[in-house]
Formats: sequence, structure tokens, C-alpha cells
Amino acid sequence: MLKKILSIGLLLSLLPAFSQAKILIPAPPELAASAWILMDANTGKVLVEHNADQQLPPASLTKMMTSYIVAAELHNGKIKEQDMVPISVTAWKMGGSKMFVREGTQVPLMDLLRGVVIQSGNDASVALAEYLAGSESAFADVMNQQAQLLGMKNTTFHNATGWPSDGHLTTARDLSLLARALIQDYPEHYDIYAEKYFEYNDIKQPNRNRLLWRDSSVDGLKTGHTEEAGFCLVASAVRNNMRLISVVMGTSSEEARARESQKLLSFGFRYYETGKVYSAGDILKESARVWYGVEDSVNLVVPEDLYLTIPRGSKDQLEAQVVSDEDIEAPLTGGQSLGSLTISFEGEPLLETALVADRSVEEAGIFSRLWDAIKRFFIGIFS
Repeated sequence: MLKKILSIGLLLSLLPAFSQAKILIPAPPELAASAWILMDANTGKVLVEHNADQQLPPASLTKMMTSYIVAAELHNGKIKEQDMVPISVTAWKMGGSKMFVREGTQVPLMDLLRGVVIQSGNDASVALAEYLAGSESAFADVMNQQAQLLGMKNTTFHNATGWPSDGHLTTARDLSLLARALIQDYPEHYDIYAEKYFEYNDIKQPNRNRLLWRDSSVDGLKTGHTEEAGFCLVASAVRNNMRLISVVMGTSSEEARARESQKLLSFGFRYYETGKVYSAGDILKESARVWYGVEDSVNLVVPEDLYLTIPRGSKDQLEAQVVSDEDIEAPLTGGQSLGSLTISFEGEPLLETALVADRSVEEAGIFSRLWDAIKRFFIGIFS
């Protein structure tokens, strides 16, 4: 089918949310860490990265996947917050960071989830894994399946805790994808990541994410530490309706992981901005010709809200290109792709999406279709 380029530069009057003043962007910060990445949570735009695809041990950052699966099962109604989860000897004996559950007891599922997220409890993680999958090894299979579904291409989980195991590896990029999914897929459970304390069995423990105390815009996510992994932190913060996710792996101390994460977040908020460029249903081409239909035109619209992350103050350098199908024929359905929108910055495509029909058009009767065929014939000759 023939395509036609309709317009360029449509966006310039449609971005009031973006700032006007052009800001020069310096080189991104160098961190005292093995690997890092900074991503906009809304658009998925990566702003800064270093060794982001290097496979590294994740330590307790593993528990983000454990909590993601629990949140998914809650969301789908397969388990309930009030479920009483039995504590096995295996869970009770787990070393490292603990929630201090007792073998032979039953613990409310939501208490265990808080124990995983806030206290980084290895015992709580194993108890949940056993409850959901029968065993921790079976749960690890579920974790790996979910990792593939989320596009975590360089991740392999062996357990639910991050306990050291040869081949239990992930990357900063994969963890940023997991963090984004945690925030977007199950927001009803994300508030737990901002809780500073959790008390169980008369033992009150603080969240190990120091940024929760230092920066009011930070509301998650998870810390990790083993001798091999170093000190790691996945953090997320929101300022002026812009949410960023930072992943820092392999720092030398608790203080270092917090400090280096803060550097990344500060850089992102200072030099980038995210705004909505179009809303779902916005018309980018009116009255596109439809042949052989009971109606002779449809509008081409944006199928969903569209956001962009750009260097702060660079709105005037954005370009938009709309391409539409020239020969649109009925029958067609509402939501059917009939064109495309590409938004670029300095020649680099930032966003590409389909443009769709705003309504369905049924096929016309035989005489109307014949008349359209005659008109198309003569249009083709004279054009």
C-alpha cells in the first residue's frame, strides 16, 4: 500500500509542559561502582549507563523479582493478603538478613512481603517461595520465566533471596526493567517500598535504603549486599511528575551506594525532562479518504498517551513526521493501523508509534463500490 508523508514539525506548539530555556548538558557523572544505569520510568528512555549489560551477582536485589511475583499473584487473585503462610525449617534456618519468623508458625502473607521488601528477610523470601511454588527451586524456575517475559535477557536466578550461587547473575539494565515493571504493573503494592520501618516478632528493623531518609522524592526500591556483589541499590524518585529509576551495583559501602545513586538521580532531574506530547485520541490527520465504505473518511488518531524524555529545554529541536496510507479501503475497524508517527531529536528517532482509525467503516453496497472504482481510475490517470 502506498504511503504519504503528511507533515513535519507538528509538535512544537503541543509541548507546553516542557521548559523553554536551553540547558547545556555536561558529561554524565562517573561513579565509584561496577555498573550503573539511569532510566525514565514512564518512557523507558535510558539517560546514563555504564557496563549496564555486564552480568553481576545481584545479592538481595534478587528479592525484587520475588516481590514482583507475589504482587502479580495477589493482583490476579491467586493468593490473598490475609493468607496464613506456614514457616518451614528451611525458611527458619536461613542465614543473612532475617525477618525472624519462627519455624512451625503461620505468618500473614503481607507481613512476609513487608519482611522481604523492608527487612530484606531471607527467611521471609523462602517462606513465600515455598508457599507459591512448593519449593524454592521450583520458584526459581518461575522467576526465570518471568524474567524472560520482562525482557531481562541476561538474568539467571537460582534462588529467591540472592544467596550466593555460581551463575546467579543479572545486569543493571535488567534490574531497571524489573524496577519499571514493579512500579507500573502493580502500583497498588508499590507503597511498601517507601516504608521506613517494619516490626515483627517485637523486632523493629529499618529499611536499608538510606535515600528514603535523605531525599523526600525517593520512594523505593531495594538494597543488596554480599561480599562478591558489593553494595548495590535500585532507587526510584519522582520530581515534577517525572519518575527516574537508578541502578548502582558493586560499590564499596552502604554510604557509597546511597551517594552514587543520588548523583545519578540528581543528574537526571537537573538535565532532562519528561512530558506528554499527545493524549490518546488526539487527531493527527483529519478526514483521511476511505474507498468503498459507507463513510468516505476517518480520522487518524494517536492510540495511547505518548510521553517523551528529552534534554531540558530542547523542545524546539523536536521534529515530527506523520505518514499515512494513501489507499484506505473499507471495511476497516476502529483502532486499525493506517499510518505512523515518528518524533526525532537531532535526527535520532525518539518515538515511533502507529496512527489508527478513530472508528469502524463498513463496506458499502455494490453500486457505491463501483462508483468509487470509477473515480479512482480517473484520479489515477490524471494524477
